[in-house]
Amino acid sequence: MPVRNPASSSVGFRTLTSCAAAVIVLWGVRQLSSVIAPAFLALTLTIAVSPLRDRLKGWAAAFVPLTVILLVLCALGGAVVVAAARFAGLVPQYADQYRRLLSSAGRVLHDIGVDRSQIRKALSGVDPDRLVQAAQSLLSGLTGTVSAVLITVLVLYGMSLDAAVLQRATGALTTERPGLVTALRGFARDTCAYLMVCTVFGLIVALLDTAVLALLGVPLPLLWGLLSFITNYIPNVGFIIGLAPPAVLALLDSGVATMLWVIAAYCVLNFLIQSVVQPKYAGRSARLSTTVTMLSLLVWTWALGALGAVLAVPLSSFARAVLLDADPTTAWASPFVAGHDERSGEKPR
Repeated sequence: MPVRNPASSSVGFRTLTSCAAAVIVLWGVRQLSSVIAPAFLALTLTIAVSPLRDRLKGWAAAFVPLTVILLVLCALGGAVVVAAARFAGLVPQYADQYRRLLSSAGRVLHDIGVDRSQIRKALSGVDPDRLVQAAQSLLSGLTGTVSAVLITVLVLYGMSLDAAVLQRATGALTTERPGLVTALRGFARDTCAYLMVCTVFGLIVALLDTAVLALLGVPLPLLWGLLSFITNYIPNVGFIIGLAPPAVLALLDSGVATMLWVIAAYCVLNFLIQSVVQPKYAGRSARLSTTVTMLSLLVWTWALGALGAVLAVPLSSFARAVLLDADPTTAWASPFVAGHDERSGEKPR
């Protein structure tokens, strides 16, 4: 009669318990997403300006980084509101082109053998007026972010005042909890590096996209350049999200040829930079493998919505620091998350 190994049974039970706990925690995070998402955004921004805070003393260490963050948020928010207002005023002009495009699509489908009744049934659910309604409701939808902005600013203010105290408290734990302190400091360092990489590549992509769209005559090139910059923080699939609106607008404004040029330009510029070059630097700076990064995008988008997609990598880096790196009994799993063995010095390929 085979003898059961108690150790393997214990490992299996712990794995099953950990998975169940993760599901429960993620469900709770989703229920509290309206608070957790802006709070973690505030934490990420506070960490992003930590190199500036380290160079300052006294009250300046608290208020100068906070002022920098608020100025950047105000600039981005103002640009988004102005661009969205222009977009909402522009889209209704293309309602007739949208109807003609649907009619042309119906004729093409009929020519290749699709029954007219099936075409009418398929197009009956595509109401051209919805395009106009969506544009008109865009600005009103922005008001729904006011609560998230307020939470972010309030938490930012508190974290800026407490940053120096928390830094000293963390240093005092070095003797008692060296693993936790090392993990948290690694998370802060990785987050700063990741945000720096994404910001630099995002600016490059935004400038190139804006220039190409302006040359092609696509309306609102600055808006789509701003969208490219923001979606650059969404790993791997960000350029697809940034491509769809200017491609559709190019189709409505100038026709199929311009749309194809926009798609080609985005595929060459954005795919090459965002999906080939940048992940090698972003993944290495965040110490997350490509597979983990993709899964992070799916999980955190489900749990926290659009903001979860932007914060997917910092969120997973934080989870790795707390759940794996801080505990010697689980540190063995870190190479599987990072995609390489850091202890051996092997770099990700």
